[in-house]
Amino acid sequence: MNAQKLADLTVPVTALIAMEAKFPHLPAPCVNVTTIFPDRLELSFHYDDFAAFETWREALNMPPAAVEHHVQGGGTTAVRSVHGRFAGAHVRLVGYAPIPALEPVAAGSGAVS
Repeated sequence: MNAQKLADLTVPVTALIAMEAKFPHLPAPCVNVTTIFPDRLELSFHYDDFAAFETWREALNMPPAAVEHHVQGGGTTAVRSVHGRFAGAHVRLVGYAPIPALEPVAAGSGAVS
């Protein structure tokens, strides 16, 4: 495979610049641009909840029904992802949030009707 040029990443980099101009008040994401998918811009959010992910999803007009949910890390991390387009780039949002550990309940501590 031939080495790509920085100019080959113009689409996602331009989309990121447009996002910064349009949404400077939104939470800062982790940003990923790669030569493997030269038209993709990935924004990821690693917080205690999905508030930043949802704020960006709404700002980019990505429908809630398109959000995919799964769990990783042996049940310790919830993940949401959604795909869309912005300024010519394929945009992928990914949110990660911890799943609180369940507290053990002692046997016989339940209420009886």
